[in-house]
Amino acid sequence: MQVIRWQPYTNVWNEMGRVRDEVNRLLERWGNSTWPVLGAAYPAVNLWEDAENVFVEAELPGLKLENLEIFVSEGNQLTIHGERPLITKEQGVWHRQERGFGKFSRVITLPSAVDENKVDARFEHGVLHVTLPKSEKAKPRRITVKAE
Repeated sequence: MQVIRWQPYTNVWNEMGRVRDEVNRLLERWGNSTWPVLGAAYPAVNLWEDAENVFVEAELPGLKLENLEIFVSEGNQLTIHGERPLITKEQGVWHRQERGFGKFSRVITLPSAVDENKVDARFEHGVLHVTLPKSEKAKPRRITVKAE
């Protein structure tokens, strides 16, 4: 008797690869030869905190300061909004265009409430640096415990 290893998902993965190839072929007709990156967020952001502040850094290469706006709302929502203009080439043929253009908006939920009146933002070498002081309500408060 011959033993054959059962591989239940082999056909599923092969079929998924075939579907991916067909969709890529369809997208090529409209000038986009690859799948869009699912789940990618723009701009890329680093976020961390210490006892007093929340810090955000966002990569925005090629963006001009006049095309950038940031907002703090609801005490813990940071919105980065801007627009990167389309780069046009007078001569030549595009072979790859991976850098995005157009309007973007990213809303980031901060780990705690911040004081929106004391936010400091700097834009240096294509990186946005935002320091958001925590609100007094968000800072831990030591409670004295009484004993009887």
